[in-house]
Order: sequence, then structure tokens, then C-alpha cells
Amino acid sequence: MAIQFMYAALGLALLVLAGDSLVKGAVNLSLRLGVPALIVGLTIVAFGTSAPELLVSIQAVLRDSPGIALGNVVGSNIANVLMVLGLPALIVAIRTDECDTRRTYGLMLGATVFFLAISLTGTITWVHGLGLLLVLGFVLADAFLTARNHRRANGARVAAGDDPEEIEGADPGLGWQKILVYLVLGLIGLPLGADLLVDSSIEIARALNVSDTVIGLTLVAVGTSLPELATTVVAALRRQADVALGNVIGSNMFNLLAIVGIASFFGNIPIPAEMLRFDFWVMLGATLLLVPFVFRGWPLTRVWGAIFTALFVLYIALVVMT
Repeated sequence: MAIQFMYAALGLALLVLAGDSLVKGAVNLSLRLGVPALIVGLTIVAFGTSAPELLVSIQAVLRDSPGIALGNVVGSNIANVLMVLGLPALIVAIRTDECDTRRTYGLMLGATVFFLAISLTGTITWVHGLGLLLVLGFVLADAFLTARNHRRANGARVAAGDDPEEIEGADPGLGWQKILVYLVLGLIGLPLGADLLVDSSIEIARALNVSDTVIGLTLVAVGTSLPELATTVVAALRRQADVALGNVIGSNMFNLLAIVGIASFFGNIPIPAEMLRFDFWVMLGATLLLVPFVFRGWPLTRVWGAIFTALFVLYIALVVMT
């Protein structure tokens, strides 16, 4: 079984590196073709950074492993709140009163409730997936209009909106050949990494005599949340609370709306009964934990970081033991 864990680690590494390569190539190609930086920041970067999770879920659906497909999404959303915010807060307090994420948080909460309502039907079909993608379209349109209005109101450039250098992966000096190399490496590495991770995860589940849902909620979910953790740690150290909190909120919305929505077009996704009884509600509870930090401006202190981290460890323990 050790070899399967090695394959899983290799798959995760490939996903992270290939996802980063694809984002860099796509961003610079779009900017070279004259696509406004604002559009690039709201669409290509957002989709590109979710590409690893998307490929994992698609591969899992194609291999008839809905537990991994949904566990990847639900587990990642839980990890994003409790682990990705909790661990950095242990290092340095995150001043949430210095940023205004109420609107985007409201959209994320709405997306979570909508996803739960769809899940209660027992199976997510392409029709449900279309609904999720329509909601995503509304979210993107709202983000675009908000960013554009903010730019007009301030009469200045906004982060990730007008200045290409502010966008993740943007490099004004990158040549066409390098852009092509980044794109090719990303497009080849993502499916290879997803294939390795999903196949090895299924084998690990069989060897440990646990469901693929458990592996999806733990190994796969935590692994695919590591890039978000790294980003949030850096943002916390730089005292960029808006980036730290916005990273989590944006990632969670894309996980529910884009990843599940697109994956449903590759096959129906039956909802595992154990997830419907427990994990979905933990995800909703973790989302609601952010209410006082978003609306009341409570700082995420080391104490809260310890509480969030402890809750995540407890959740993982319960998933593994039950």
C-alpha cells in the first residue's frame, strides 16, 4: 500500500505544478490577445486555480467513484474554513475588520444552501449541474460589475482588475514560446495527476477497507486544499486579510458551483448517504462559523485559529472512525 500513497503524493504534486503552469500560460496568453485584465482576474485565474479539483472530480465520476468526486469538494470546503484559515491564524492574527467580504460571503452562503437543496434529491444530474453553472454565471457577472463600478468610483486601478502585474501568474515579459510550454505542461500534467490521484485513492480505500467517500473527504480533500493553505499563510503574514478570507470564500464557491456543475455533465453523481447525514451539514456549519468574522469584524486570533484547527482534527477523526 505504500506504493499507492507514493502515487497519490505524485498525483497531488503533478496537479499543483500543472495547475500553476496552466494558470500562468492562460493568463499571459489572454493578456497578449488583448483580453482585459479585469476579465482575466475574474475568470481565467479563478477557473485555473480550481483546475486540479475539477480534474479529480471528473476522473472520479468517470470511474464511478462519486464518494471521491463529492468528498473532494465537500471536504475541501470544510478544510478551507477550518484548516486553511485556522493554521495561518495560529501564526499571526487575521484582522478581518480590515476588509469587507460581506457581499461575497453572502453569495457563498447562498451557493452552499442551493447545493444542499439539490443534494437532497439524492442524485446530481446534468440538469442540476446546469443550475449550478447558471448561479456561477450570476456570481461572475456580479463580481465583474462590482469591480467595474469600484474602478469607476475611485478613478484608479484596482487590484487584479486593471494592472496585469497584480494578477496571479502574469508576466509581461513572457515570450510566446514560454507561454506555449506552460500551456502544454499544464494540459498534460493535470489529467495525468488527476488519474494518478484518483486511481491510487481508490486502491488505498480498498486496501484499508474504507469507502472512497472517506478517502475523498480526507486524503484527496486535504491534498487539493494545500495550494489555498500556502496562499493564505503568505497573505496572513503580509497582513492581507482581504486576500486570506477572499481566497477561501472564492475557492468554496467555485468548488460547489463550477466543479460539481461541470463534473455532472460527465455522469450522474449519486449522493452517498453518509455524506448527506453528516458531512454536508458540517460544511454548512463551517460556513456559518465565519458569520461573526465577516459581519462583526471579529479578528481571527490565535485562540480562534486553535479552535478552528481542533475542530478540523476532530472532524477528520470522526470521518475515519465512523
